[in-house]
Amino acid sequence: MRKFNIRKVLDGLTAGSSSASQQPAAPQHPPGGREPEVQETLQSEHFQLCKTVRHGFPYQPSALAFDPVQKILAVGTQTGALRLFGRPGVECYCQHDSGAAVIQLQFLINEGALVSALADDTLHLWNLRQKRPAILHSLKFCRERVTFCHLPFQSKWLYVGTERGNIHIVNVESFTLSGYVIMWNKAIELSSKSHPGPVVHISDNPMDEGKLLIGFESGTVVLWDLKSKKADYRYTYDEAIHSVAWHHEGKQFICSHSDGTLTIWNVRSPAKPVQTITPHGKQLKDGKKPEPCKPILKVEYKTTRSGEPFIILSGGLSYDTVGRRPCLTVMHGKSTAVLEMDYSIVDFLTLCETPYPNDFQEPYAVVVLLEKDLVLIDLAQNGYPIFENPYPLSIHESPVTCCEYFADCPVDLIPALYSVGARQKRQGYSKKEWPINGGNWGLGAQSYPEIIITGHADGSVKFWDASAITLQVLYKLKTAKVFEKPRNKDDRPNTDIVDEDPYAIQIISWCPESRMLCIAGVSAHVIIYRFSKQEVITEVIPMLEVRLLYEINDVDSPEGEQAPPLPTPVGAANPQPIPPQSHPSTSSSSSDGLRDNVPCLKVKNSPLKQSPGYQTELVIQLVWVGGEPPQQITSLAVNSSYGLVVFGNCNGIAMVDYLQKAVLLNLGTIELYGSNDPYRREPRSPRKSRQPSGAGLCDISEGTVIPEDRCKSPTSDVKDNSFSRSRSSSVTSIDKESREAISALHFCETFTRKADSSPSPCLWVGTTLGTVLVIALNLPPGGEQRLLQPVIVSPSGTILRLKGAILRMAFLDTTGCLVPPAYEPWREHNIPEEKDEKEKLKKRRPVSVSPSSSQEISENQYAVICSEKQAKVISLPTQNCAYKQNITETSFVLRGDIVALSNSICLACFCANGHIMTFSLPSLRPLLDVYYLPLTNMRIARTFCFTNNGQALYLVSPTEIQRLTYSQETCENLQEMLGELFTPVETPEAPNRGFFKGLFGGGAQSLDREELFGESASGKASRSLAQHIPGPGGIEGVKGAASGVVGELARARLALDERGQKLGDLEERTAAMMSSADSFSKHAHEMMLKYKDKKWYQF
Repeated sequence: MRKFNIRKVLDGLTAGSSSASQQPAAPQHPPGGREPEVQETLQSEHFQLCKTVRHGFPYQPSALAFDPVQKILAVGTQTGALRLFGRPGVECYCQHDSGAAVIQLQFLINEGALVSALADDTLHLWNLRQKRPAILHSLKFCRERVTFCHLPFQSKWLYVGTERGNIHIVNVESFTLSGYVIMWNKAIELSSKSHPGPVVHISDNPMDEGKLLIGFESGTVVLWDLKSKKADYRYTYDEAIHSVAWHHEGKQFICSHSDGTLTIWNVRSPAKPVQTITPHGKQLKDGKKPEPCKPILKVEYKTTRSGEPFIILSGGLSYDTVGRRPCLTVMHGKSTAVLEMDYSIVDFLTLCETPYPNDFQEPYAVVVLLEKDLVLIDLAQNGYPIFENPYPLSIHESPVTCCEYFADCPVDLIPALYSVGARQKRQGYSKKEWPINGGNWGLGAQSYPEIIITGHADGSVKFWDASAITLQVLYKLKTAKVFEKPRNKDDRPNTDIVDEDPYAIQIISWCPESRMLCIAGVSAHVIIYRFSKQEVITEVIPMLEVRLLYEINDVDSPEGEQAPPLPTPVGAANPQPIPPQSHPSTSSSSSDGLRDNVPCLKVKNSPLKQSPGYQTELVIQLVWVGGEPPQQITSLAVNSSYGLVVFGNCNGIAMVDYLQKAVLLNLGTIELYGSNDPYRREPRSPRKSRQPSGAGLCDISEGTVIPEDRCKSPTSDVKDNSFSRSRSSSVTSIDKESREAISALHFCETFTRKADSSPSPCLWVGTTLGTVLVIALNLPPGGEQRLLQPVIVSPSGTILRLKGAILRMAFLDTTGCLVPPAYEPWREHNIPEEKDEKEKLKKRRPVSVSPSSSQEISENQYAVICSEKQAKVISLPTQNCAYKQNITETSFVLRGDIVALSNSICLACFCANGHIMTFSLPSLRPLLDVYYLPLTNMRIARTFCFTNNGQALYLVSPTEIQRLTYSQETCENLQEMLGELFTPVETPEAPNRGFFKGLFGGGAQSLDREELFGESASGKASRSLAQHIPGPGGIEGVKGAASGVVGELARARLALDERGQKLGDLEERTAAMMSSADSFSKHAHEMMLKYKDKKWYQF
C-alpha cells in the first residue's frame, strides 16, 4: 500500500504566492464590535490519508483461483489488481506495482499463500496470513515468456511452462529456480517436425506424481516421466489444444480443441483418442465428421461416487448461432445443459468437496467469472439454479453517472430502506448457503450508519448500506418509470438533447432526516420523491413545465403564452407565481416552425402503481424554447421544511413550491442581478444552434484524462463544447458571450441583508463566474395556510464575489458549529389520521435545527463559501470577509465539502491536480495537503465526494468504488476493522487407498520431488534465466499482520501453541507407528515359525 506523508502546510500553498496567506478583510466592523474568536480544536495531527476498501466488481478480470480448504476466491485483472473474496463482508484488494495483467493465479492450498503469474513474465508469492496481503518474493523471467503454471497440492515445487515450450521448476519457499528443466525438443523428440508451440497445460497424474502431462498449443500432449527424464507417451491430434483435464483415477484425460471438439484419451493408448465429442456440433448422416464449432476454451472433468462424471466446458457453440449469448455447458451422463450468460466468460472453476486430485471429486458448484459479473451455479439442484450473490458486485449494472456519500445518518434510515428493498429481491435462487465462506470479519470500531447513493445511466438510483467498511445494496429506485418509453426510434423526436440514456441521473439532492429525495436528469428533468411504507396508485402524475429563458422578451413565444416575469427591483414584492400546467402543453412549434414549448420526455398519462419506498411527488421538466433544447441542469437543492425545490442551469434559475405545485421563480442568471450586474451584460436571444449531445455523462470511460494544466472544470458547462470562460477574476477578460451557469444552491436560515437583526429563511445562489446572490423567502404560516397562501420570493440585493465557480456553501454559528438547513422530520403521508392532522400540519412551520436558534437573536453567523480557486468565510450580518484562503493558483477544485470530524468542522477539497486538502473553520488554516492521485479523469472528477467522520469515496473504475479516509483515528483503527482472509483449518484426510490397492500398488504413487529438483540432484539454474526480487511483504507483512505489541504476542503465542500441538500430534503418531511396527514384526515372526517347514503348495 502506498504511504502518504503529511506535510504541515504553511499559509502559502504554492511557493511564492503571497496571496495564499490568510487575509482578513479591511476592518469594516461596526464601531466597538470585532470578530469573536472561535476556539478551533482540529490540528494537522488529526489528519492522515489512506485507502480503506474497494467495493464492486473487479474491472477487466483476467484470472480466477479458489482455495477449497480455506474457501477463499481470488480474481486477477488486466490492470494487475488482485481481489480476494471470503464470506460476505470479507473482501480484500491488492495491486501489483507493475500494473501488468494477471494471467494466472494458484493458491498454496490451506497455506495462506497465493502465486500470481503476470503478463510481464513475473511470478509473485503473496502472503495472505495478514490483513493486508503483501508480496514475499518475486521472480522475473528474462529470456522466456510465461504461459502456464501448475502447483500440485501439498507440493513446494511450481511447474512453469513458457512460450518456447520449455518447463522450469520453481521452489515456492525460496522462490528460486531448480536446475531441472524439461526442454521442448526432449519432450516431443521426433514425434513432430515443427515446434509444438507454447505450453498451454501442465498437470501431474492424480495417481502418480512422477508423471507430468504437458499440453502444447499445436495439439501435442506428452506424458513425461520426471525420474527417468523422458517421455512415456506422446498423443497427437490435428487441432490446437486449449485445455486438458484428468479423470481422478489417472487412467484417462480429456482435451478441448479449437474446432469445438473434446477428445478423451486412455493414458496407455496414444495412437488415437478413445472418444471424440462435438458437444454443439450437428451430427451429419453417413458417419461424416460434424461441422466445426467455435473453440472450447476450457474443460473440466469431475467424478462423483454415486453417478456419472460431470464434463463442464465453456465455448464450443456452432458458428451459425449468430447473436447467441456466451454459454457454459454442463454434460452429466446423457443430459446436456446449456447455461446462457449475460457477458463473455473469462474463466470458470468447479468447486469440489475434496482438495485431493486422486479422490472422487464430488462437484457441488461452478464459479463462472464473466467480463462484468461473477456467477455461482448450484450443480446439486435440478435445473442448475444460481446462488444469490452476497457481494456488492452490481454497482455497474447500469453505468454510474453520479454518487453521494452520507456518514452519520439517522439510525432508522437503513432499516427503513432495507425493509422496502427486501420486496424487490428476485426469486428462483438456489436454497443453499453461499459456499465461498472463508475468513473472519473484522471488529468494527465504527458504529455510525453510512449510506452511499449511486445514480445510473438508465435512470435508476441505488441506496447502499456502507457502514463499517462493508457495502450492501438496500433499495433501488427506477426514475424512468414515470415516463413513456419510446416504442421505436422514430417515436423519440424530443429526447435529442442526448443521443442515448435520456433518463441518466446527473445530480442527487437528498435530505436524510426528512427522507425527501430530488434528482436531476440529463433530459433537463427534475423529479421530487417522498418516502412511504405504503403502496399507492397515483391516478395523475403531478407535473410542471418550466420555460427557462436567457432573455427578457421571448420573441419566439407563441401568442397567448405567458411571458416570463421581469427582473424584480431589489426589495420589491415578488412576481406572481406562474400557474402550474396541469397537463403537457400542446403547442409544439412556434410561429416560424421551430420546436417550442415541448419537454424532452413524455410523462405517462395512465395511473401509476407506486410500491413502498420512494414515490413520485412532482415531475418538473424544462421545455424547448424557439428551436433550442433546454440546457442541462447544473445545480439542485431541496428543502423539506420550506416545501421548496430549486434548480439552475446556464440559462437561469427556477424555484418550485412542491406542496402547492407552483413555479415561484423563473429568472435568467443576468436578471438575478437586477441593476447590480458587474459585467453590464445585455440579455440576448438564445442560440439557434443545436446543443451537442451529452458530452460523456454516461460514457465515463477509462481513457478520458484531463490534462492537468488546461483541463476544463466539470462545473463549467461541460455539455457545451463552445463554452469557455476565463479563470481570471478581472471583469474585462470575461467573455461577453459566455453564459453564467448556476453552480451551487443552499437553503438556510440566516441574515439576508446587512441591516437584518435576525436570521430568516433564504436561498444562497452561487454561479460559475464566482458570484454569490441571496434570495429572501417569505413563507406563509404552517398548517392549512401553507397550502393556501403563496411563498413570496424576492432578491435581497446581497452580492458577494469569489474567484472561480462557486462549489459549496455552508453556515456556522458564533461557536463555529455547523448550522444545518431546516428540515421537517419524516412522517408517513399516506395514512391520514384525523385528530392528529392539525398538529402534524403545524410541524410544517420551518424550524431551524441550528444550535444558534437557542441563542440570542443578535448573535452573528459565518458563511463559508468554497469556489474552484479559493475559500472565504464571511461574517454575517456585516458581510465582512473574516478569513480568506487561495486554495490553488495553477489548478482548480473539483469537489469541496464542509464536513464534521472529531466534534469539529473543516473544509475538505479535492483538486484537479490530484491534491487532497483540508482547512480549519472558520479560520481556514491549512491542515492537510497530500498529493493523492497522479492524474484525474472525468469519472473521478464527477464522483469524488467527502463526508463526515473523515470518509471519502470516488469511482476508481467503471465498476468499482474506492473508499478512503483522511482521519488519523480511522487510519489507526483500520487494521482492526479489516477482515482476516486466513483462518487455521485442518486439511482434510487423504483418501483411503484400500487394502488391495495398497497390496498390489494400485494407489497413488508419491514422489520425492526434493530428491529430483533440489540443488544436490539437479544443480543450479542459469542465473540469466530469471531474477529473484525479494518482496516488501517480509518485514512489513509482520508489521501489518498485527496492530500493536499485544497482537504480536498473541500471534506468537498462537503460533507456538499450534507448533506445540503439531509436535505433540507428531509424537503420538510416531509412537503409534512404532507400536504397530512392533506388533507387525511379532506377527510376522509367528507366521514364519508356523509355516517354516511347509511347502508352498500345502498352504
